[in-house]
Amino acid sequence: MSSQADFASTLTDPTQACPPGLTSWNHSDVAQRFSVYRNNVMASLVDALADTFAVTQELVGPEFFRAMAQVFVQNHPPQTRVLTWYGAHFPDFIAGFEPAATLPYLPDVARLEMLRVRSYHAADAAPLETSTLAQALSDPAALAQLTLVLHPSVHMLASHHAAYSLWAAHQGVLTLESVDTTQAESVLIYRHGLDVLLQLITPAQHFFVQQLQAGHPLAQAVDTAVAMNADFDLPAMLALLIRQQLITRID
Repeated sequence: MSSQADFASTLTDPTQACPPGLTSWNHSDVAQRFSVYRNNVMASLVDALADTFAVTQELVGPEFFRAMAQVFVQNHPPQTRVLTWYGAHFPDFIAGFEPAATLPYLPDVARLEMLRVRSYHAADAAPLETSTLAQALSDPAALAQLTLVLHPSVHMLASHHAAYSLWAAHQGVLTLESVDTTQAESVLIYRHGLDVLLQLITPAQHFFVQQLQAGHPLAQAVDTAVAMNADFDLPAMLALLIRQQLITRID
């Protein structure tokens, strides 16, 4: 009987012959049965990628997507039985996939879709009471060292392309004809209840949230955002985080 590693590698490589030592209970053609099994495995993994990267598939069409996904599966077989996270490296693979080079926005659209999955499956965390936050923010002496902890579902994507707009166009929010794919966009991704929401944010807002997620004090986060854009509106940004219940703790 072949080793597990040999068997697994053969499953995702159609150029390899049936592993030696296999038998069938009814003495049927082992190579034929293994070929059917291999096709089913490949199809199920490609289907899993298509479920996660639905908009990516719509942008290139099912035939191109499945051909690209098959190459990915052959080179990146699952490392865990949980297929929820399968495809985490798919966006980077697309970025290096030469037939997709004419679509420079495609990797970021795929990254956005993977971040939606991560946001949906992120841990739960109770939002901070508004009164508690208001009391903390009312003390000027403490603001310099105040740190805000955000909900685990909060993710961001800074793209050189219109990744959000392309995704939104496939949700009926925008029309595809209105999207300028060369327009850089920053996106805030988070879960509100059971819904994953996406919102365009400015580069300054992106850096502000990034500073908070890195554990830096509020004052430093504001300084970073203001350095990016002197018109950074802290009250508006805090209002967004509070309204969406994304602040979970104050340190």
